[in-house]
Amino acid sequence: MFSTGVILALIGAGLSMILAGIGSAFGVGLVGQAGSGVVTEDPDKFGRVLVLQILPGTQGIYGFLISFLILNTIGVFTGIKEVSVAQGWALFLAAMPIAIVGLLSAIFQAKVAAAGVNILAKRPGELVKAMIFAVMVETYAVLALLISFLMLQGIQI
Repeated sequence: MFSTGVILALIGAGLSMILAGIGSAFGVGLVGQAGSGVVTEDPDKFGRVLVLQILPGTQGIYGFLISFLILNTIGVFTGIKEVSVAQGWALFLAAMPIAIVGLLSAIFQAKVAAAGVNILAKRPGELVKAMIFAVMVETYAVLALLISFLMLQGIQI
């Protein structure tokens, strides 16, 4: 059976994927709902709306990346390694920045991107401004990804 360290690492990997994925799924859905109304009125705006809808989806990708790195670190793909409780906790904690920030930033980014869809409805030429607003929220997801990645680099198994 799995050691406590492996279980902690697996929980961390799962949470990084699940929480960031929930945030992204919620975010992409929210912007998609806002965008549907705009595209119904003007189908030519589909491409611009789609750009804004994609943005909250990146947090799920970041969570997946950290999850994959944790699973690779403990040898899920090549044979489970011995992982101490301390190492398991370290891996669990390394997953938390992107798990928590990924969840929250995707939701907040979606709200900003949905407001950007409203900008496009009235001023189709203002996509760049709408994107800049949404990308500002993305900054914190990228920082969380970086911290999770750097924390993982310091854990030797």
